[in-house]
Amino acid sequence: MVISLSVAVLLLVLAWIFMRSGGLKFSHALICVLLGFQLASSSMAATIHDGLAATAQAVSGIDP
Repeated sequence: MVISLSVAVLLLVLAWIFMRSGGLKFSHALICVLLGFQLASSSMAATIHDGLAATAQAVSGIDP
């Protein structure tokens, strides 16, 4: 658990740096994909899914 959380945090920091630098290359996209897989297998996956589902439901209920 501790190692997978450390890897997820490391990948999150790398993805943030790549996004802030302005250029997303193939290697940067690969880091982002690895971050997604790491987060999907972590204990935070259910919380992230619930948060995204609630946000999508709130946005779909807004009338322009």
